[in-house]
Amino acid sequence: MDLSTADPDSTLDALDRRLVCALQIDGRAGTGRIAEVLGVSARTVTRRLARMQQAGVLRVVRLPDVEDAAVGALILRVRVLRGKVDTIAQSLADRPDVPFVDVMLGGQEVGAVVLTDAGSRDRLLYGQLPATAAVTETTAHAVLHAFSDAGRWQAGYLAEDEAAALAPPPADTPPPALDGLDRALLARLGTDARQSDAALAAAVGAPESTVRRRLHRLAAGGQLRTHATVDPRLLGMAVDANLWLDVPPGRLAEVGAALARHPQVHGVFATSGPAALMAALFCADHGGLYRFITETLGPLGVTGIETAIVGRAVKRAGVPLQRGRTRL
Repeated sequence: MDLSTADPDSTLDALDRRLVCALQIDGRAGTGRIAEVLGVSARTVTRRLARMQQAGVLRVVRLPDVEDAAVGALILRVRVLRGKVDTIAQSLADRPDVPFVDVMLGGQEVGAVVLTDAGSRDRLLYGQLPATAAVTETTAHAVLHAFSDAGRWQAGYLAEDEAAALAPPPADTPPPALDGLDRALLARLGTDARQSDAALAAAVGAPESTVRRRLHRLAAGGQLRTHATVDPRLLGMAVDANLWLDVPPGRLAEVGAALARHPQVHGVFATSGPAALMAALFCADHGGLYRFITETLGPLGVTGIETAIVGRAVKRAGVPLQRGRTRL
């Protein structure tokens, strides 16, 4: 899925990108509904989505609730010896409690998000990473508040009315208490959120009607957020950057909320450490990143910025990204 040598324009065409956007809005949207909204045949939608999934350029997974998952999580910045970055990045990506891993431009820093309990966190920070000779420095930032995360980002290839037609109904009940069947269904959706009700029923050993009712209840409680994992370059976003921002405390909430609404931003978090906010964004090119810094951050009153550009994504939303060329 990391198409480092592929030409995005020859890999995903305009319709492919619109289909990806449809799944960014609702990862479990049926092919018929997508076809009706986008004005193409259901057969075309089925064929295109199957081709992208089989080629490994698109995968849809269930995400946990942003507040439950993000607050208290750690954003790690791990400095490593030159030539050892792949080893450290892969070791972190192999952990089930690490859903995001990036190698930063320059090849001497790995960025990662850790969602774990205190015991596992301490073993990683105070035992495993320091014991690795390749690691020269580790900085951990705790997430204090999540303004938005990757599950809310949309690439923008759909018109407003199309996006509105595809949007699932908003959650209208408190999150339900989960039993064994609920957890089994969520676990299955965490690896492939496009599974049909029938496939899920067969996998968990329950009647399809029961599975359908449970999924409806989980969706009503906001438990079926999804993420369409795709290399952003295939959507015309060549630059992926993490911005560490200095913001006056009195403006922290205002700036965080404003950035969360920006179409290029795919994550905004208030964090511990010297920077009050971390924002992750996609840009078409380096000129677009410059314009974002000067035209968006400047008027918001950001007083300082550190820009870290992602050289290679290793794992996103729990999905490992494969290196090498992929053809559709």
